[in-house]
Amino acid sequence: MNKRDYYEVLEVDKRAASDEIKKAYRKLALKYHPDRNPGDKEAEEKFKEAAEAYEVLSDTEKRRVYDRFGHAGLQQTGFTGFRDFNDIFSSFGDIFEEFFGFGGGRGARMRRGEDLRYDLTIDFMDAVFGKEMEIEVTKHHYCEECRGLGTRQGAQPDICRTCGGRGQVTRSQGFFSISTTCPTCHGSGTVITDPCPSCRGLGRILGKKTLSLKIPGGVETGSRLRLQGEGEPADSGGPPGDLYVFIHVQGHEVFQRQGSNVIAAVPITYSQAALGADIEIPTLEGPDTLTIPKGTQAGKEFRLKERGVPMLRSKGRGDLIIVVYIEVPQTLSKEEEELLRRLAEVEGVNVAAKKKRFFSRNK
Repeated sequence: MNKRDYYEVLEVDKRAASDEIKKAYRKLALKYHPDRNPGDKEAEEKFKEAAEAYEVLSDTEKRRVYDRFGHAGLQQTGFTGFRDFNDIFSSFGDIFEEFFGFGGGRGARMRRGEDLRYDLTIDFMDAVFGKEMEIEVTKHHYCEECRGLGTRQGAQPDICRTCGGRGQVTRSQGFFSISTTCPTCHGSGTVITDPCPSCRGLGRILGKKTLSLKIPGGVETGSRLRLQGEGEPADSGGPPGDLYVFIHVQGHEVFQRQGSNVIAAVPITYSQAALGADIEIPTLEGPDTLTIPKGTQAGKEFRLKERGVPMLRSKGRGDLIIVVYIEVPQTLSKEEEELLRRLAEVEGVNVAAKKKRFFSRNK
């Protein structure tokens, strides 16, 4: 595909001065900035095209080669343009800051939008095995009518006359010069005289957005998930902030979690503990069978390897720990009581005397 003439891209005359070229690029950068045109491939290409044109025409040597030999001459010098947006922002970081009024020296980064927080409560099992879900977030988004410029459609913001577009004003006090944020444009470098009717000149509108969220298996209360670029948009063309989702896990009626391990308390009877038995136990995947050996004591732990929670930062799973306790019945049948008293006689231990019935005592 043939490249367009760089002067045509920036809409300037071939005899344009450097200040005029910079002003033209600023206008296009504001209009086609990717954060103000999310998902618009045509705007992305125009943004890259304008950046490439500005890189050449703002450089005295590159412009001289281009004026004499065109695009072919630049290719022979090894000029390849930009690979992606990061290339553009890293090359023109100071230029963007000058455009948007944030000040700073070469290599400084544009001001990001604010980060947002979203608190999400999930089920215990969803935290163990993970889940894909959608969340609805209230946040600002760039106004579609003005594409975030804040001006009426077709209009452009004016350069602030107070600071000359720098976003800062400098005052001299004796031997010192103090730079402060411009009181007229509040640091943006521009003034909106014809505001957009939809956003009233703000450039963004508060609304709700549905986001897809993939919760990995193994998260716990306090885990934090980051959705890059889903925070608040920047005021003046910088990258948007991020959205941080804080996880809160509901408790479970059977399982208790300790890191990647899961603990479950399971009751057994005195006879099962003494004689041994195969009992049904709960696991994260469903019921299973555990063999209780003869003579098991209350509080005995049985560890089932890699039957616990998946580990977030490594492969494998924790363990499932089954803790057994002796369940003592609160009421006994006549036969059960007689058997236990006979057992006490065999063991030679003292137990409470058998209570007489009320009618037997009054007979």
